[in-house]
Amino acid sequence: MADVTVVGSGPNGLVAAVIAARAGLSVRVLEAAPTIGGGVRTAELTLPGFRHDVCSAVHPAGLASPVFRKLGLFDGPHAPEWIVPEASYAHPLPGGRAGIAWRDLDRTAAGLGADGPAWRRLIAPLLARQRGVVDFTGGQLLRVPRDPIAALRFGLRALEQGSGAWNTRFSGDVAPALFTGVAAHAAGGMPSLATAGAALLLAMHAHGVGWGLPKGGSQAIADALAAELVERGVEIVTDSPVDALDAVTADSRAVLLDTSPDLLLTADLPPRYERALRRYRYGSGVAKVDFALMEPVPWANPAVALAPTVHVGGSRREMAAAENAVARGLQPGLNPRIAGGGAPRHPYVLVTQPSVVDPTRAPAGMGVLWAYTHVPAGSTLDATEVVTSAIERFAPGFRDVVLASTARSAAEIGAYNRNYVGGDIYAGELSMLQLVKRPVVSTAPWRTPVEGVYLCSSATPPGPAVHGMNGWWAAKLALRERFGVA
Repeated sequence: MADVTVVGSGPNGLVAAVIAARAGLSVRVLEAAPTIGGGVRTAELTLPGFRHDVCSAVHPAGLASPVFRKLGLFDGPHAPEWIVPEASYAHPLPGGRAGIAWRDLDRTAAGLGADGPAWRRLIAPLLARQRGVVDFTGGQLLRVPRDPIAALRFGLRALEQGSGAWNTRFSGDVAPALFTGVAAHAAGGMPSLATAGAALLLAMHAHGVGWGLPKGGSQAIADALAAELVERGVEIVTDSPVDALDAVTADSRAVLLDTSPDLLLTADLPPRYERALRRYRYGSGVAKVDFALMEPVPWANPAVALAPTVHVGGSRREMAAAENAVARGLQPGLNPRIAGGGAPRHPYVLVTQPSVVDPTRAPAGMGVLWAYTHVPAGSTLDATEVVTSAIERFAPGFRDVVLASTARSAAEIGAYNRNYVGGDIYAGELSMLQLVKRPVVSTAPWRTPVEGVYLCSSATPPGPAVHGMNGWWAAKLALRERFGVA
């Protein structure tokens, strides 16, 4: 019998396991897949020698994570080698133009021309209190913020960029596109408070800690956490799916679930809690394509080649139209007709090209490219042509440098990892309501009504991203309540 059983070996589950092991408890980790990692896996998906991130790829929230710092993921004996590029992200526009979010805020503002001062006024006050912003956004929102000034600054800017007032700050088209490309990470209709909040946090990190990635791929994060677990005698069992909660509760004093809330529905729940879980909403899916390239992407603007992350989608108006169409159930490239119009001509595509800063990811002179577009949940769309055409718009000749590609539809992503319901990689819709109700409204939503069972996945605060905070909050709560460990 283990003191603690962790179901799921994503970054939150591994963080929870490390915290429990450091408290001197016996711990086992159960993983349904043949390998550990959850959303931080790396594999040769196209050709030998080309290492692709299976899920997440670039980790600004990880670099800013106080938990990762506490656990030694930057300076500990197993810490990955982090690469922090000079250009955090890029946004190409028609005519060979582009906005570049440099780590240097002044350099970024200088490249935005007349909108530079407005960009600085948007981001600089957050940077000045970035620890307070990270604390405010890094837990349950139903609490008094430690830094009220940081929370106020963040909230006022979210209200502006998450409402019809979002076009009042900038006069040109580059700065609003640069901001909206980051907002679209949250996969929802625009403008909204949730997408604006995501954009503010990510843009702040772009000019603060940076948009870093571990050398060799995201798997390095899971491997670092697992290395400590092995040293501490933790049992990690792969190929071990858990289909019902009672399979693990009988022989553990505490169970931490790095899973979707659906696993809880296999238990006998109080009716009110069960109703809340059944009302919990999953968001749109993603259709992903990985490319092996014979040479780097031929971007029309050479500066775009300096950034590992590129937001492809054109103007603010085009991206908002694309994301709003997906929220209405429209699929890129198929142009169905429903009330409100057809599918977007230019879908939003999130691109990472890690080999521009990490030569270990592909053979010499070659490259890897990771990309996804948002689609309705459960979509079976093979997005290869949609993504290729979108990149070609800003990198003519991209098709000619592709050696091989592999695609996964939203339905296939959901089958690959059943916690990504319908291809929703965020484990739940990112709306303002569901940032508070995640998955229930509570000051301690990691606790469940099943004795000794805690939820530690992205379906709890502070939501998705690779930062380990969900696992940290859940593990601390479990240790205090089940073992009396502060």
